[in-house]
Amino acid sequence: MDIPIQWLRTSMTAPVPASPTTPLPVGTVTFLFTDIVGSTTMWEAQREAMRVSLARHDALLRRCIEDHGGYVVKTTGDGFHAAFANVSDALEAAVAGQKALLAEPWPEAAAIRVRMALHSGAAELRDGDYYGPTVNRAARLAALGHGGQTLLSEITYDLCRDLAPPGMTFRLLGEHSLKGLSRREAIYEACHPGLPQAFPPLQTLLERIDENTPSIAVLPFTDLSPEKDQEYFADGLAEELLSVLSKIHGVRVASRTSAFSFKGTKLDLPTVAQKLNVATILEGSVRKAGKRVRVGAHLIRATTDSHLWSRSYDRELDDIFVVQDEIAQAVVEELRTTLLGTKPDASVSAQAKAEVQAAGMGRGKDTQAYELYLQGRFYGDRFTPDDAAKGIEYYRRAVALDPEFALAWAWLARSYADQAAYAWAPAAEAFERARDAAEQSLQLNPDLAEGHAVLGLCRLANDRNWHGAEASFRRALELAPGNVLVLRHAAILAACLGRNDESIALLRRAVTLDPLSVPAQRLLGQRCLHAGLLKDAEAALQKTVELNPRGGFTYYWLGMSHLANGRAQEALSTFKREVNDVFSLLGLVIAEHALGHRAEADAALQSLCATHADGAAFQIAGAYAYLGDADQAFAWLERADAQRDPGLVEVKAEILLRNLYDDPRWRAFLQKMGLEDQAARVLVKT
Repeated sequence: MDIPIQWLRTSMTAPVPASPTTPLPVGTVTFLFTDIVGSTTMWEAQREAMRVSLARHDALLRRCIEDHGGYVVKTTGDGFHAAFANVSDALEAAVAGQKALLAEPWPEAAAIRVRMALHSGAAELRDGDYYGPTVNRAARLAALGHGGQTLLSEITYDLCRDLAPPGMTFRLLGEHSLKGLSRREAIYEACHPGLPQAFPPLQTLLERIDENTPSIAVLPFTDLSPEKDQEYFADGLAEELLSVLSKIHGVRVASRTSAFSFKGTKLDLPTVAQKLNVATILEGSVRKAGKRVRVGAHLIRATTDSHLWSRSYDRELDDIFVVQDEIAQAVVEELRTTLLGTKPDASVSAQAKAEVQAAGMGRGKDTQAYELYLQGRFYGDRFTPDDAAKGIEYYRRAVALDPEFALAWAWLARSYADQAAYAWAPAAEAFERARDAAEQSLQLNPDLAEGHAVLGLCRLANDRNWHGAEASFRRALELAPGNVLVLRHAAILAACLGRNDESIALLRRAVTLDPLSVPAQRLLGQRCLHAGLLKDAEAALQKTVELNPRGGFTYYWLGMSHLANGRAQEALSTFKREVNDVFSLLGLVIAEHALGHRAEADAALQSLCATHADGAAFQIAGAYAYLGDADQAFAWLERADAQRDPGLVEVKAEILLRNLYDDPRWRAFLQKMGLEDQAARVLVKT
């Protein structure tokens, strides 16, 4: 039977025998497939807790299936395969199962989240088992879901929509491709008032990157203008092309951070491509004089350093949007015909044109406003307090000239959010400005990924609006699945909600697209460390140090990795190299305590409290929790909450707080944060 590997693996417990003693149903059968999300990681890190949780999971699901007239065909690993003669019975069994799982008081370390899928049709019954396309489609459908989510195929929806239990509704999630199956499937989600109803995008949006997927890096364009004063315009043109290409499905685009890191270097293109893990490079030049602009663009195959496509454009500045679209369209067509073997014809060209036009929405129409916007991007990307303020001024001038310039509104919002998040301006005021600008961008263009992304950041970092943040990031990923910034923020949200496996999967995707990104590598290391994936954590954190040996937080997290591997003395030395004073002192508290140096640990903690009580209450709480002083830990958590400490949103993701999990005050605090009910909800499967 051709089904996903997660239903073929074996768990640490013996398989449960199939339930029916009467003949299995034949004719039109509705199949239910279930799978525990993140079970592999839990088995590795929490074997005993997982053994207990799995036994309870099996008992709950078996009872719900059999109580609703279903037959357990088999259990494989941690999944159930059940069959029902009646589609409404299958639906009610799935809902009952999700309710039972949600209500169960799972151990914090082994909380069970199960995805389910229902599909109906004829199947071949042989030797007590089912075979054929219907079974395969049901299994593939389940692989797309998230913990707590129940999916239905279109045929199952048609059969049961008029037979649903009271209060149940169905949400169409669109048509999606199922792995190994040629026919796309319209997928529905079963929504019940007693169950979570907000989920991330289906995993087709973040499926594993195929090595054969056309891949490209857009390098900064060279400024050939006589006065050499158009760097912002050359960089901006390349960046806008990169942004458009990253929204094209079926094309993998190296992120700006990694691609622009080679600006001004003398590395040959094959070496650059190898470091960025791409097959092609787009490079170009800009010569701007008055109202005329000449743009040259060259698409190069990395392995041979040979041109696949090359073209020059000599136009009026007013035509710059047309030039951008023509370049992007030509690149998409060339990638698909050269690397995928697509036959070039009018339909391919029309499809590429339509995709590029859709991806370029929100740019505005005024060329002077566009130049101001590019200058805003130029300064904003420098990521300093002064440059952020300059960027904001340029964005404000751009939207004053062109009030319908949605993309400029979105990046204005991003700069305000950066000011708030990095304490470059009063947080409450800056976040409010960011939200207003983001909402303005979305009012002008509801399908602007950049607008949804920054609104999600405001909802996450300032509002603690978990449902709203998830909805924003979900929409941003649907519109721009290759946007690394969105992937990173979505990963942070998943970690905040206690969904570490999803966070890791999102960050692995981000690192693939942005291999030279310090934040992406560091976040991946943090999440792997939390999951007990110590080798992966150390590799990512060592890479972070290589990329930026002077960066803040870098040595703290590498020290945490050393500590997790039992190398406390090495951890102490590493913590001393941390440039951020808060995290250096925090590291000293932890390492000295691990080495048994209680006086030194207390001294470091007192220094941390004396110098950073107003800005690091959350970190101080973590230190007390690690030392085993729960009373002080909760006192500092309450203080962090009163201060609206931005770090507090990561309370479920902080590894130092694990000692508090069994304290009754822990759940009460999570409830206060609006996080207690999030544990049973689930962005993607690793």
